[in-house]
Amino acid sequence: MDYQIYTPKDNISHAQKKEVADFLFEHLDQFGDEHGAIMRCIDFAMDEKTKFGGFVVVAKENEKVAGAVVVNKTGMAGYIPENILVYIAVHKDYRGKGLGKTLMQKTFDQAEGSIKLHVEPENPARFLYEKLGFTSKYLEMRLMR
Repeated sequence: MDYQIYTPKDNISHAQKKEVADFLFEHLDQFGDEHGAIMRCIDFAMDEKTKFGGFVVVAKENEKVAGAVVVNKTGMAGYIPENILVYIAVHKDYRGKGLGKTLMQKTFDQAEGSIKLHVEPENPARFLYEKLGFTSKYLEMRLMR
């Protein structure tokens, strides 16, 4: 398995961003977002003009994406974790083989500061996050407009 970590300094192409967005859109299953939202998240992570940005971790085997993570920096150190893990997905053929855990470890290694994520209670990935040390501190509430 080959791993690539993209940061805003890497100036990745639109085609590379789209490859990751296409993968996430397909493999996030019922826990995903619309393709346009995923692209906006990746664009934010790769924006070198903002003081926030983020990074993308991609696992490939034989030049095909097997897993991907997108992290955005929050810019809110001290009262909100500095990073939010927005998307993580593993291709169905690689699930249960440790790839998700490896992607999370690479994410931990790359991130500066704390990391938060949102996970639905019925998402089976929740158990991996708990094993890796994530705790449930708050109940999230939203006012949608």
